[in-house]
Amino acid sequence: MLNRLIRSKFDPPHLAALRTIALFSDLSRRELRTLDGLLHRRSYTRNEIVFDEGEEGQTVYFILSGQILVCRQGRPEEAAIAELGAGQCFGEMALLDNAPRMAQARAAEDCELAVLFRDDFLGLLHTHAVVASKLSLALAHMLGQRLRVAVNRFVA
Repeated sequence: MLNRLIRSKFDPPHLAALRTIALFSDLSRRELRTLDGLLHRRSYTRNEIVFDEGEEGQTVYFILSGQILVCRQGRPEEAAIAELGAGQCFGEMALLDNAPRMAQARAAEDCELAVLFRDDFLGLLHTHAVVASKLSLALAHMLGQRLRVAVNRFVA
């Protein structure tokens, strides 16, 4: 643990930014570098739409900086589902199924995102199974937490 903390101080800035992503917390430096090779950086300006409800989901997004608003199509103020910030991810269902997006995602402020395409994730399963399994387990844990929150909100 201490070694990881010390080594992380010497990571290049883009790897240090990836370390803030909760889903990557169990990855070693080497594993994080492997994943970094598959990620694409995207910048969005305030109110820019990342994806629309009903679109085919091919990517999961990791927030490096800024905030993302997840809402019903075209109704950001009255139909907000979640507001997410640095270290969080969204669009994760795209890794699991081919279903259309269930909501719209838009930049609530200028933001920087790391993007992982489903095909790259599937390739990771074959080339670096340990990295893919760690990511899958973290994703399952996060989805379970989100489901518990949603159920508690519904039941309460």
